[in-house]
Amino acid sequence: MRRIRCAVGSGGQIRYHGEMTLPAMVSEKEFLRLESLLSEDPQPLGELPESRPLVAVTLGDPAGIGPEIVLQACSKTDLFQFCRPLAVGDTTFLAKAEQSYRTGTSLHCVSRPEDGLFRPGSIDVLALESPHAKGIRQGEIQAEAGRCAYQAIVKATELALAGQIQAIATAPIHKEAIRMAGIPFIGHTEMLGFLTATPDPLTLFQTGTLRVFFLSRHLSLLQACALVERERLIIAIQRSWRGLASLGVEERRLAVAALNPHGGEHGLFGDEEEREIEPAIRHCRSLGIDVSGPIPADAVFHQALDGRYDAVLALYHDQGHIAAKTLDFRRTVSLTLGLPFLRTSVDHGTAFDIAGRGLADDLSMTEAISRAVIDSSLYNPAAFH
Repeated sequence: MRRIRCAVGSGGQIRYHGEMTLPAMVSEKEFLRLESLLSEDPQPLGELPESRPLVAVTLGDPAGIGPEIVLQACSKTDLFQFCRPLAVGDTTFLAKAEQSYRTGTSLHCVSRPEDGLFRPGSIDVLALESPHAKGIRQGEIQAEAGRCAYQAIVKATELALAGQIQAIATAPIHKEAIRMAGIPFIGHTEMLGFLTATPDPLTLFQTGTLRVFFLSRHLSLLQACALVERERLIIAIQRSWRGLASLGVEERRLAVAALNPHGGEHGLFGDEEEREIEPAIRHCRSLGIDVSGPIPADAVFHQALDGRYDAVLALYHDQGHIAAKTLDFRRTVSLTLGLPFLRTSVDHGTAFDIAGRGLADDLSMTEAISRAVIDSSLYNPAAFH
């Protein structure tokens, strides 16, 4: 963690105040960028500016650890120095979590974001009433839990579309609970795409300075390999390129991971590189896109981490997930790009096995909120489309 002495910024940008603890995932470039937003005269810590970004934090599946990690993250004093976190969901679940963690924070229920206190010692909650909330059992898949999770996502989206918040950070939901509730979406990305009329939102993983896009995600390995096709790669490269632009990344140096060991060794271990990947990369270069590859997967993520590339396009789910989560499992954050607003999320599940036991680690939730703050001032969805 690094600390920076700062004050209210200018020009309508994100404003910080006092001595701020920066999250570990902030890169040197981002650190300098934050400094450039600050004015010279720091204000007293007691005068937290209302221009701090307002981030809606949804509780996720209440039968899991979502309310527990939201409670802990939103109880951190440092968070209020650069952010106004607004929990969205039924207060029943946060109150129950407080019994386990005893953070000493009070719950302040509001009906509008502007009514929040956003001060250390209390958590502002845009309270949603769930008729059967008290009957939800922790650690179990239940339709009512799925309905509660979805209700919070819908409300947070409404706030974002109305311009009342700057970003959304989401706690984990359970796909089966969502399905049991009769909600026809497999996850957050699909829900948000539908609620915002965004045809195909783009997922980006970020762990420290490592950014990873994906050609495919929730498919079998056999299906994923079959989708390594020239035309699909061209589209994915272009979308990744625009995704970096939407985050204000200036150089946008993109690398494409190889599919086969050693990049196929000129057809010795597979010909997808020569047949599909290389032609796609050549085409994208002809369009002016700074893209390299295919680079063997056992090297490309390390090279990106060293600063050679701004992002890597992984060709399937585990290729990218293993790289990001091995680097730092607890600090990996998922971003959804292409939406009218920025959405960040933890990259772990509901952890039903430890729900309600006082064992949940909130670091990923804290990082997701921090990432929303860092990127929301630069996020420009128009650059993606």
